[in-house]
Order: sequence, then C-alpha cells, then structure tokens
Amino acid sequence: MGTVNISKLHHLTGHNDCVYTLEQSQYPHIFFSGAGDGMVVSWDLNDPENGVLIAKLPNSIYGLHYAHQQELLLVGHNYDGIHFIDWQSKKEVGSLNMTKSAIFDIKTANGLAYIGDASGVITVVDIMSLTIVNKVEASSESVRTLAINVPGDEIAAGYSDNKIRVFNRSDLTLKYTLTSHENSVFTLRYSPDYQLLLSAGRDAHLKIWDVKADYLLLQDIVAHMFAINNIDYSPEGKHFVTCSMDKSIKVWDATTFKLLKVIDKARHAGHGTSVNKLLWSSHDALLISASDDRTISVWDVEVGQ
Repeated sequence: MGTVNISKLHHLTGHNDCVYTLEQSQYPHIFFSGAGDGMVVSWDLNDPENGVLIAKLPNSIYGLHYAHQQELLLVGHNYDGIHFIDWQSKKEVGSLNMTKSAIFDIKTANGLAYIGDASGVITVVDIMSLTIVNKVEASSESVRTLAINVPGDEIAAGYSDNKIRVFNRSDLTLKYTLTSHENSVFTLRYSPDYQLLLSAGRDAHLKIWDVKADYLLLQDIVAHMFAINNIDYSPEGKHFVTCSMDKSIKVWDATTFKLLKVIDKARHAGHGTSVNKLLWSSHDALLISASDDRTISVWDVEVGQ
C-alpha cells in the first residue's frame, strides 16, 4: 500500500455563503460550483483564481448537474424548480417550476433528468421538451442523493428516512430497499465498474454494497466523526475520497477500503468547517473540495506504489 502525499495548490474565494456543490463540465479543466448565495460559478484549473459568474439565483443551490449530451447546466433552485443554463453564453434556455421543495440532487441519462427533492419525490424530466414524464414518491422524507447504475438500468436514492431505495430506471418501479443506515443517507456512489455501491450519511458510517448480489452489505466502516457529506472516485478508479462535517477529507483504497490519508486543517491547511462536496478531476488528477467556510480548495494528491 503506497504512501499518499498531499499539497494544497489553490484556495478559491468569491462565494458569499456555504459552497454546497461542485460539478464537472465537458472539459477536464473546467468545473462549476453552487452555493447558499445562489451563485453558480465556473472555474478554470488553468487559471483557478478567476471564477466566472454563470448565474445568480435568489435562493440556495444544493443540486447542480452538467448534462454532457445537451451541454446544459441543470441548476436545482430551492423552492423554484429547475433551471437549464447554457453556461458558455451564460443564458437560461429553459426552466420548469416542478416543485416548491428544496432540490438536493440531479442526475441525467439518455436525455432524461432525475431530480430528488425535500418532499420525498423523484421527478423525471425530458430535457429537450422540459416536460415531466414520470415521478415516484417512495417516502414522505427528503431524497438527499441519487446515483445511476448505467449497465443495470437502475437508479439508487438515499433518503432522510435512513433508507436506500433502488428503482428500475425505465419505469421507477422499486427493486430493493436497503435499511442499514441509522440516519439520513447523504451520498451514494457506484464504483466505476458498477460492481459496488458506496453509501454514507449522517451516521458517519461508510457502507459497501455488492450490486450483483442484490445489494448485499459487504462492509460497514465507521469512517468519520460526524456526518459524511460526499464520496468521489479518483479518475483511474483505484482510490476514493470522503468528506465530512468533521472538517476532514479522507483518502481510501478502493480495493481494500483501507484509510490511506486524512486531509485536515491542522496538517494541510484544510477547511475550517464542514466539507460538503468533492470532485476528483481528471485534469492532472487534482482533487477539489467545497466547504461551509465559503471556499473551494484544490489539492494535488500523489499516491505512491
């Protein structure tokens, strides 16, 4: 097991409230952030100090997703539905007032957007026609996170009722209900080969599920001191990272699930408050983190052999 060396390269400021979400564009060096100040900003890793304002909305932004096929940025605007933005021209090309609830996550596949909100509903929207084509309310509590299993034609959803539900993506019929977490499920991530589903949330546990074995629980790891907010894999798929309300980022081996490194304020000038979102970019394998401290950090992560 190799050593991990961490260097903080950039400390990005400009948001006036907690930064809740990060999203990759079609270009490896360009990513987006969304925050409690309602701003959507694009950042260029080749010129990281100069963010560009893409949109300014009145309420907090938790859900942000880039639809690569349509080259549109989907912004979940709390209490006002979803906005479709051409980020390069900075123009809104459409909107859909589909819910009065907070939108927590958005994913897309095959021309459809899957939107999870605080009312417990997953809404499916046709991106080109901006029409609702399906919805499912499997719980009265919030849908906090979504993940799409492409080869299995499934969508997994984590809820504030502590459950993970896996649906057929084609018709949103329920396939599995996983009940292992003791509190809200904040983040889900399929492994790059779709053999595993990783889940985590308010109970600070990281759980590993075997997709092919009907989501059999393989491991239950007490991974952080407080709630785990997000999980992301490295570009080559050999490692993954978690981030937490405990202000830390942790680097894990994706095969053994062993902890390799802790990135925190004391040792690496990390974030001073909750770390909300991670993006492990394919641009020089740089790791990007967003925090309640209103900043975004860019990290160089070197893993030895």
